[in-house]
Amino acid sequence: MQEPVVTVDTLIAADAATVWKAMTRRASAMFPGTKVETDWQIGHPISFSGKWKGKAFKDRGEIQSLKMGRELSFSHWSETPQTPEKPENYHIVRYELRPQGQKTKVILSQINVGPDSDIDEKTKDEFKKNWAMMLDGLKKSAEAH
Repeated sequence: MQEPVVTVDTLIAADAATVWKAMTRRASAMFPGTKVETDWQIGHPISFSGKWKGKAFKDRGEIQSLKMGRELSFSHWSETPQTPEKPENYHIVRYELRPQGQKTKVILSQINVGPDSDIDEKTKDEFKKNWAMMLDGLKKSAEAH
């Protein structure tokens, strides 16, 4: 697997089982405000739908890895007019959960898979900002339970 183009992490004041539950429920905290549809089986589809910045969206992909309470990765493609649905336009999103006592360190990585996997620093910074916001939502959700 290629190296991540961006990686962000956070420490959540909840055990890994609680974080995992927040990630994998239908109204998943992985993508706050988003409905997630999947059966959580490797090789099976996953879709995300909701609103982002006032616009409806539907993203999709496929579960790549799943180790209960420890790791989840899936391919991900966002439906946009400028990004046709082709294998090289997908990327991999990987969540790793590392228990640290009663807390859990969550590491989120984005791995681009297409021939244009090199991206500029401005784009990397935007990805980091968006993924950090996703982890913040997961943190708030998991710590609330």
